[in-house]
Amino acid sequence: MGTPVALAGSIRSRGLRGFLGPLEPHLDAVEEDLRRQLDAFAPELRPMVRATLEAGGKRLRPALALLAGEVTGGVDDRHVRLGTILEMVHTATLVHDDILDHAELRRQGPTATSRWGPELAVLLGDALFAHALQLAAAYPTPHVCAEIARATNTVCSGEILQTLRRQDLSLAIPEYIRLIEMKTAALFEVSCRLGAFFNCGDAAATAALARYGRDLGIAYQIYDDCLDIYGRESEAGKSLGTDVATGKLTLPVLLALDAGDRTDDCRELEALLAAGPAADARRLRALLARHQAFERGLEVLDRYLAGAAAHLAELPDGPARRALAALPRTIGGRAARLRRGPDAPAEGV
Repeated sequence: MGTPVALAGSIRSRGLRGFLGPLEPHLDAVEEDLRRQLDAFAPELRPMVRATLEAGGKRLRPALALLAGEVTGGVDDRHVRLGTILEMVHTATLVHDDILDHAELRRQGPTATSRWGPELAVLLGDALFAHALQLAAAYPTPHVCAEIARATNTVCSGEILQTLRRQDLSLAIPEYIRLIEMKTAALFEVSCRLGAFFNCGDAAATAALARYGRDLGIAYQIYDDCLDIYGRESEAGKSLGTDVATGKLTLPVLLALDAGDRTDDCRELEALLAAGPAADARRLRALLARHQAFERGLEVLDRYLAGAAAHLAELPDGPARRALAALPRTIGGRAARLRRGPDAPAEGV
């Protein structure tokens, strides 16, 4: 199957070196389990599934499930399989997102839709969703499958609602937060909740981890929305600028509209949205800069990161809790580094 992508290595390469510590063998086991799932697909489909799964993203959701398991008593094979399920669901959502966004680049390589076209890509995403649910149904308790199905439904519903609100300048910031809570935070939350579920009769710890995952997921999506405007494709490893190109209204844009003369700003933003892929990114950033939208967006992001960190106070101290606490700090640091913007001179490697 080619050289496997090491989970711990992919995370370390993105600035989280060493934070996973003794969980690395379990993360490697998730990778191995993902490779074994190829046999469940028809031989003709395996190269497509392999290429999609081996793209090897951060594997953040499996890591959250394993850390939640570790902090509530320890990790076993049930957590490893949960990591596999979560990564397959997440990968399926990315395949579908890239179709909606007409994105050509993901994880430093071509997207499924750019390789095989949107028709095959949408069916590939469906197949990954279905196989993840099949794996979840194999647990002795139906609770796992029910939770995964519920979270998947929430994610897809969030994407549908966001698509319905494209180019809708009446979208309010609380509505935007609700959309990203559905489309991103739901999977973070269920990763943490189910990671604790296998160990834990401690309802308070499970609830604290679920709240941590929710706030971390909202913050992560705010960061990703800022990255789409202010990041560099060479560093992000995926297509950027797709939000305004497809009419999505994200937090920096909504903050600018909330702060300024809506008549003038709406006209300018309407023109940018109408331009689609031809929208002038520098013009957009200039509009946002007039209202300090990036800085105000960081304030919102920091509130959710602080909320995530505060939920950890209910958990026992130790390496797993410290690793969970490192994630909000890392996301905050990456968001702050976007301040230099894509138009600044590139930093040396």
